[in-house]
Amino acid sequence: MPYVFQDFLLAIPRVVYGYLLAANFGAAKFGMPWSPEEKNLNLFEVAFWFPNDVANFGAPFSWFPAFFAWMAAFSEAVGGIFWILGLNTRIFSFLIVCTMVVAVFWQHGDNGMWNMLPGMGFLWLAIVYMIVGSGRFGLDYIIAKKIK
Repeated sequence: MPYVFQDFLLAIPRVVYGYLLAANFGAAKFGMPWSPEEKNLNLFEVAFWFPNDVANFGAPFSWFPAFFAWMAAFSEAVGGIFWILGLNTRIFSFLIVCTMVVAVFWQHGDNGMWNMLPGMGFLWLAIVYMIVGSGRFGLDYIIAKKIK
């Protein structure tokens, strides 16, 4: 019981950043039920401009830009939902780490440190959750407790 407060504090950024990933960053690139109507995206459809953006990063991204764009948009939109729920937290944190490494160093690397900061915030938080998991306030904990 003494660690409940720590787990609660661990859950707050997971839920907030999960919401930001799913509702803002991911939904603008990936068709979700809450994607803005002006984006005109069907469910699980990647925005038309995103594969071209990914291809500009060079090899290996230019080899399969549609695949890498879909994976990045998926990790942001769906990974954000899973972060909110605390479900498969470590797996989706790994996907978010991969996405944010590319975003920070390939997409924003030439634009200065200030433009790299949002991606770095998500990157460091994803590294933390990849190591520690969701804590008590996540479905991972509830499922693991029921299995025991």
